[in-house]
Amino acid sequence: MAKRLLVAYGLWALGGPLGLHHIYLGRDSHALLWMLTLGGFGGGWLWDFWHLPGWVAAANGARAPGDRGGTVPALSPLRLAGQVTVGTYFGLVAALGLPWVPALLAQPLAVGLGVQLVSSVGDQTAEAPSILAAAFLASLLFQGRVLAVLPTSLAASIAAQRHRRYKPHGMPRPRLAARLYHLGLACLAFAAPLACRGLCGAVGVLGTLLALPRAATELLLLPLRAGRLLAEVLGFTSSSPARDHGTGFQPSSWSEWQQRAYEVLGLPVGSSAEDVHRSYRELVKVWHPDHNRHRAEEAERRFIELQEAYEELAGPRR
Repeated sequence: MAKRLLVAYGLWALGGPLGLHHIYLGRDSHALLWMLTLGGFGGGWLWDFWHLPGWVAAANGARAPGDRGGTVPALSPLRLAGQVTVGTYFGLVAALGLPWVPALLAQPLAVGLGVQLVSSVGDQTAEAPSILAAAFLASLLFQGRVLAVLPTSLAASIAAQRHRRYKPHGMPRPRLAARLYHLGLACLAFAAPLACRGLCGAVGVLGTLLALPRAATELLLLPLRAGRLLAEVLGFTSSSPARDHGTGFQPSSWSEWQQRAYEVLGLPVGSSAEDVHRSYRELVKVWHPDHNRHRAEEAERRFIELQEAYEELAGPRR
């Protein structure tokens, strides 16, 4: 099916940063590169405007294989710069999205894949094993540090230029559905770690945002609480019963405390002094720490509660 220049320009205008015009022309590597870099960071998308007529002619078979001018493509400084840039970009994305993967593994692999992707744009390609080997060796020299992304990308790009070659001509092209499926998988593999990382960050931000109303409320109530405390210190208002413990309870506070004491001793409220004394003697024997060495902490706590409850109801023991 012949490709139309007008359709190519329309797809370039509507979805150029996503590489729709490259998909239309069968340039899948170029399309994937544009998807992952949003049109070569914007500049490559604009650059495509002048190259579309030649690409449409090549897609329609107007250019013969003999137009290549040799078995090895000419050295392209623009392609070399793109390899270094995209390799560095992929390495930084791996460092950001895959912090749990060892840097000596994730960084050179991502850099090598980025350089190989640029090498495969158009009718050229390069030997992927050589690119990955150069990336891993350079990363090993710099011990996988984040700053090693640039020299690793440079080493992989030099290896790609040394092993550049043309793609075989006349290879059968897969169907559109298969091409879109492979492009989707590649985009998913690139975006999934970033999405996971972004989701974790969003959860942390959401927790902070949920805590902001409570912090704002506490801040707004701070002057009111300070004024109340100052009024209590100056004696304008009565303090709470909990602060007056030992200096005289109000009747309601005494009643609550005595009810708690009766509960500790296992007696109904208003029991006689004899019942209080008898229950205390029985429970003290049960919860004495010397008789409960297997649960010493609980026994000591219950023993102290029994003593306090008895002293509250019967007065200090002589």
